[in-house]
Amino acid sequence: MITQLKEIPNTMVGFRASGEVTREDFDQVVLPAVAELVQRTDELNYLLILDTPLKNFTLSAWIKDALLGLNNLNKWNRCAIVSDSDGINSFTNLFGKVMPGEFKGFKPELLNEAIDWVSGKQEPVFQDEGDSKE
Repeated sequence: MITQLKEIPNTMVGFRASGEVTREDFDQVVLPAVAELVQRTDELNYLLILDTPLKNFTLSAWIKDALLGLNNLNKWNRCAIVSDSDGINSFTNLFGKVMPGEFKGFKPELLNEAIDWVSGKQEPVFQDEGDSKE
């Protein structure tokens, strides 16, 4: 199932995927929220928290997800995928190099940073512990 996140900035849409994810989840939850945001802001800032393995997405859900991407190809601004999977996060970062917009993977403990980044509140700061700003 996919549920929409409510307590996030209005410059973005956010969702949590858990259990089995179906086409109906995209039709009833994701697509209407995305359409409203794109109509209101003319861009797509998108957050997805993956609390389920990718194998729990049905084939029709994958097709709807692909169509979401294609139908909004020139509207993507920022997209964050929050997952504890290094593979998913690496793929998301790589995907961002071939798609319009910016795509980043975040670990669950960085959820607030992901929300701030997607909403445009801040740029992510990646700094080694030994680095200092002077």
